[in-house]
Amino acid sequence: MSSNETSRRFLVQQIDLGGAAVVLPPAERIGQDQSEEQTPLPPESSEPADSTEAAASPAGPAAPVAASAEEWTAPDGRVVRGSARRIALARLLYEVRDCTRCPLGETRNRFVFGTGNADPTVVLVGEAPGAAEDRQGRPFVGPAGRLLDELLARVGLDRARNAFICNVLKCRPPGNRDPQAEEVALCGPILRRQMEILEPALIVTLGRFAAQTLLRSEAPMGALRRRVHDYQGKPLIATYHPAYLLRNRQAIEQVEADLFEAGKLAGTLPS
Repeated sequence: MSSNETSRRFLVQQIDLGGAAVVLPPAERIGQDQSEEQTPLPPESSEPADSTEAAASPAGPAAPVAASAEEWTAPDGRVVRGSARRIALARLLYEVRDCTRCPLGETRNRFVFGTGNADPTVVLVGEAPGAAEDRQGRPFVGPAGRLLDELLARVGLDRARNAFICNVLKCRPPGNRDPQAEEVALCGPILRRQMEILEPALIVTLGRFAAQTLLRSEAPMGALRRRVHDYQGKPLIATYHPAYLLRNRQAIEQVEADLFEAGKLAGTLPS
């Protein structure tokens, strides 16, 4: 891979966690392996990492981060700067990015952690990465992602400014099949940790599977929509997945109505 292409990926990945200032690492360290390429974090620093910081397991509680924290040096030497949430999110990413707790870890191309602002008003949760997401390491790309971004913009939401987008599963199921119960059980703690760190004002689920998983419900989408649910003390609105809208354009108005309510609840639209 050329240094220009690697630099481009690095810049995109920096933006994924809401970063602003970017300083590229030395060329000899860029793109040493795939795991570094797909890490959406700032570059290395000459400052050593704090050896007293122990990494938690994916199933464990989130590591405490002081409210005044502004910088953290990752195990590979990269320095993460920003809010305490952004640093906590970076810590979590480094803990789980090489996860192989279920067989999907052996078949994936890229671990799809999530993308957006690390201090979001809204967190949107889908089902699992598709083929394009598996290739790029980012959720909701391609036509479905572009449609989602367009719909979010209509209600004052934007992944770079006030939203974070992720999936229940972080690795693609073969053939885009439905996630299996074991996979959800093993991957679920990562999503819960993300929610604990991000502390959104509102959660929006995209598609039946995400809604049923977070709400622990078997109700159909028709029964889950148009209501405000509770997820661990946070309001949750369920709506259709944007991929469904590409096949059923008549449902766009329903999703627009759901997102309009989400915007009012989150404060991005007048109530």
